[in-house]
Amino acid sequence: MTERTAPLTERRYAVPFVLVTSLFFLWAIGVNLNDVLIPHLKKALDLSDFQSSLIQTAFFGGYFLMALPAGWIMRRLGYRRGILVGLALCAVGTLLFQPAASARWYPYFLLALFVMACGQCVLEVAANPYVTVLGPAGSAARRLNTAQAFNALGAVITPILGARFILSGVEHSKADVAAMTPAAVDAWRTTEALGVKGPYLVITAIFIAVGLMIAFSKLPEVTEPGVGSGRGLASAWRHAHLRRGVLAQFCYVGAQVGVASFVIRFVQQAMPGTPERAAATFLQWHLAGFLAGRIVGSALMARIPAPRMLAGVATLGFVAAALAATGSGAAAVWAIVALGLFHSIQFPTIFALSIDGLGDDTKFGSSLLVMSIVGGAIIPAAMGAISDVQGIQFAFWLPALCYVAVLHFALRGHKHTAEVTS
Repeated sequence: MTERTAPLTERRYAVPFVLVTSLFFLWAIGVNLNDVLIPHLKKALDLSDFQSSLIQTAFFGGYFLMALPAGWIMRRLGYRRGILVGLALCAVGTLLFQPAASARWYPYFLLALFVMACGQCVLEVAANPYVTVLGPAGSAARRLNTAQAFNALGAVITPILGARFILSGVEHSKADVAAMTPAAVDAWRTTEALGVKGPYLVITAIFIAVGLMIAFSKLPEVTEPGVGSGRGLASAWRHAHLRRGVLAQFCYVGAQVGVASFVIRFVQQAMPGTPERAAATFLQWHLAGFLAGRIVGSALMARIPAPRMLAGVATLGFVAAALAATGSGAAAVWAIVALGLFHSIQFPTIFALSIDGLGDDTKFGSSLLVMSIVGGAIIPAAMGAISDVQGIQFAFWLPALCYVAVLHFALRGHKHTAEVTS
C-alpha cells in the first residue's frame, strides 16, 4: 500500500489516535503562553528585558536537557506510561505557578517553566513517533501532520486566551510608579503576579484530566517496524538519514522561531510609521497561514508523497525569505506572512521521514529530533546579531539558508542510502 492510497489510520487505532492527538494541542499551551508571560512578569516582578527573556531560556533548556532522559523513559516504560510521566511533569510544573505567584519570586517561576517544559519534552518524544505507528506506514507523515494541525490550532488560540485571562490591561509608566506610594506599588505588582494563578490552575486540571483519560483507556503498546538494535543513543545515531534529519530539524525550528520573533520589527522597518498593534496583525496572519497549511498539507499528503511536498514548501520558503531580504514595502511584508504557510508541514514531515525504518532505535531517534528544537534558541539569536550589524532584512538570509538544508533533506537526505553506518 503506497503513501498516496494508505488510509489515515485503522479503526482499532481511532480512539488512541484521538487521545494522543489531544496532546499536540496541550503542549502548544506552554510554548505559546510564554509570549504573554514575558511582558506580564516583566511588569509584575519589575524585570529588565534580559531578565524577562530568561523565560525562553528556562523553557528551551528544559526541552534540551530532558530529551535524552525522555528517550530512556520510553525505552523503559513504553509509550503509554511515558505519556503519563510527561503529563504528570506538566501538571507539577503548572501547579508550581501557585506558590511562585504567592511568593513573587522570579526563580520560582523559572523552575515551574523548566519542569513544565521537561514534561512537554517527554510528551513530544512519545507522541510524535507514537502517532506514526498508529496505522499504515505509508500514511505516517500524513498522520503526524494531521496531529500537528491541532498543535497549530493551539498556537493560534493560546495567545488570545492568555491575553484575555492573564494580561490585566493595567499599566503604569515609570513616572506613575514614581508618584505612587511603596505600598500602592507593592499592591499593584502583587495583584498582577496573582493573575497567573487562575489560568495555570485550569491548565493543571486539564493536564490531570487528560492523564486520567489515557490512564483508563486501552492505548496499544505498538512496536516500530524496521531494523535497529535499540541499544541506546549511539545505536540510533548510526542511522545516516536520522543524522541528516536532526540537522534539517535544527535548521527548520531555528528558521520558524526566528521568523516569528522578528515579524513585528520587520513590518515596522519595511513599512515605516506602522503602529506596533497594526504590525502585530501581520504576525496573526502569519500564524493563521501556519494553521491553514497544516490542515491543507495533511489533506494533500493523501495524493502527494511527503518528500515531494517537503521539497516544495522548502523551495517556496527560500523564495519568500529571499524576497523579504531584498524587497521593500508591503511586498516584503507579505513574503514574511507567507512563510507561516510554508512552515506548516515541515516539522512533522521531517520528523516522520527521519524516524522511518529506525525500528528499536525509534525512541532515542525521537529524543535526538526533539533535542534539535534548540535551534529555536540559537538561530534567532544569530539573526539578532546579524540585524544589529546589517539590518533586520539582511538577517532573513539566515532562515533562507535553513530552507536550503531542509530542501536537501527532502530531495536526498531522507533516503536510506546507507541504513546504518559504523
